[in-house]
Amino acid sequence: MDTADHEKFIRRAIELSARASLEYCTGGVFGAVIVRDGKIVAEGMNRVVASHDPTWHAEMEAIRLACITLQSFKLKGCTLYTSAEPCPMCLATCYWAEIDQVFYGASVDDAFEYGQFDDRPIYQELALPREQRKIPLKQMLREEAVEIWKQYQAKPDKIHY
Repeated sequence: MDTADHEKFIRRAIELSARASLEYCTGGVFGAVIVRDGKIVAEGMNRVVASHDPTWHAEMEAIRLACITLQSFKLKGCTLYTSAEPCPMCLATCYWAEIDQVFYGASVDDAFEYGQFDDRPIYQELALPREQRKIPLKQMLREEAVEIWKQYQAKPDKIHY
């Protein structure tokens, strides 16, 4: 694809961000589209406020819908276009889904400056050792949990992802 194609798709993501934040008021200034072979496979808007769901980001919605449309939990061959740089959750989901590349409009710093959306502390937290993070992670009943993993490992028809 050439620059004009990429611009067309990022513009669509920006349009969706305007709908989400200014028209429908479903959430923040975030829109996203998933493209494969030059065609939009799925679109998403931020719906955090309307859904009372902190995970309902535009990228998450677009990824979920693309997976349903393509009947796959892997999005190899797909590109994400998003109105703003993905947060840690959405970026991690891009890795899980094996999205090929991401194009974004506004940066993390822009989202903070103009909307007080600040992902920087989350990135900083994730870089810390577990024991230094604000949300404690405490392991319990490891043996019981690992037993299920062992059974899963032995399962001949498991679907690895």
